Amino acid sequence: MSVTLLGPIASGGVALPLYSSQISAGFPSPAADHMEELISLDELFDIRAPHMYLARINGDSMQGAGIFSGDLVIVDRSKEARHGDIVIAALNTESVCKRLSKRGSQVILLAENSHYPPRYVMEGDELVIWGVVNYSVRDHERTS
Repeated sequence: MSVTLLGPIASGGVALPLYSSQISAGFPSPAADHMEELISLDELFDIRAPHMYLARINGDSMQGAGIFSGDLVIVDRSKEARHGDIVIAALNTESVCKRLSKRGSQVILLAENSHYPPRYVMEGDELVIWGVVNYSVRDHERTS
């Protein structure tokens, strides 16, 4: 799996309508046209530029976490990565998106797909955490 860094997120986005009723995935509700307020995606995703950036995921190793190839992830580089966080990192200069596992002094990068083995960070490896993934965004019109 590789990661393409797209750059920082600019603050001050456009406010979009937020509706008070929950949207059914089955039959539409007659009450679904009640707008509650306007909300910005900056506010919704708690974007605090310049600490936030976007990256595009390439590969299927994080599918179990709901992150698919082609998805955008919103990454917070101001958070300290903790055990269990999904991180964007460079392992020996290769960019990766993995779940961070810490067992004592041992650091392991875990895929969320059983086809990929855990990657133990060994002495001599260089691991640089570029940030913690807060959200993923999927383009449902994408066909590939």
